[in-house]
Amino acid sequence: MMRVRPSPCRRTIAVALCAAALAAGTVSAGERPSADARSIAERIRVVKDNGSKPFAIIDKKQARLFVYDAQGKLLGDTAVLLGKARGDASVPGIGERKMAEIKPHERTTPAGRFMSEPGRNLQGEDIVWIDYDAAVSMHRVRANNKAERRLERLATATAADNRISYGCVNVPAAFYDRYVKPSFGNDRALIYVLPETREAETIFAGKPSAS
Repeated sequence: MMRVRPSPCRRTIAVALCAAALAAGTVSAGERPSADARSIAERIRVVKDNGSKPFAIIDKKQARLFVYDAQGKLLGDTAVLLGKARGDASVPGIGERKMAEIKPHERTTPAGRFMSEPGRNLQGEDIVWIDYDAAVSMHRVRANNKAERRLERLATATAADNRISYGCVNVPAAFYDRYVKPSFGNDRALIYVLPETREAETIFAGKPSAS
């Protein structure tokens, strides 16, 4: 059963998605994964940490999402938008707060190994929960606040301007529908979020246990 909650990333009522042409233009650019992302992907394949489930790696330093099938084959990658603040942990209790109560320095995308689950927001939009308790999800990018220039941020070649959300991972709509929804929208799967303030090994050290 899909879980629904009014998290900070989806409390807005209006949902405006990008035009099809622009969304398609931000789908996979075929960017080579970073050394950390390649190392984690190889470790996942070797120890079969994902079991028989598809998985994703989110490289916060690159602001990029890589989606893999259950066998560890890379299906596609895309630029994404992340939490505005740098940091690898969520503030305790942040998932229960109202949007207006979340300070700019608290808007982080947490790092770690997460068992995702499909869900819906209060507007009925399908999303993928990364960390339900912290109200962090992966969803289609929304362009309802023009001042935030979310579509423009996704279209630039640099990751420096991809920090704008309250912590959720914003994905180009076309990529979400083509790769994320089929792989993560029907069942639980694995999402690995690489840290940005410490080495990846501090989170993924040793042989992780499959769930």
